[in-house]
Amino acid sequence: MRTDNKVKVDNNLEVKAQASVRYLKLSANKARRVINQIRGRSYEQALILLEFMPYRACYAILQLISSAAANANHNLGFSKANLFISEAKVDESTLLKRFQPRAQGRGYPIHKPTCHITITMIEKN
Repeated sequence: MRTDNKVKVDNNLEVKAQASVRYLKLSANKARRVINQIRGRSYEQALILLEFMPYRACYAILQLISSAAANANHNLGFSKANLFISEAKVDESTLLKRFQPRAQGRGYPIHKPTCHITITMIEKN
């Protein structure tokens, strides 16, 4: 799991902190199920939601949100109490293709999906 950390300046002069993880070994649909719950929420609300949701994707997204908040705090001087998730997106990535051996020498394909997740945070006063 590799994370990319950036600070973005939007065209309308809104400063954003961003963190992304690439090639996460998780289906994009399963990650979207969690991301849709936290999009637009504050940093603290998102942490509480992710801690008590029963999905495997929650831990990776929790780490990613913590990384984005740390970027905002360290690089831009934003307070974590004022951070909101302005953009959260999940993109499909490559498939790991494997074969399961079956009877009479056949092989059934197994597709192991991966995804890219990007979280962007802004500060609201």
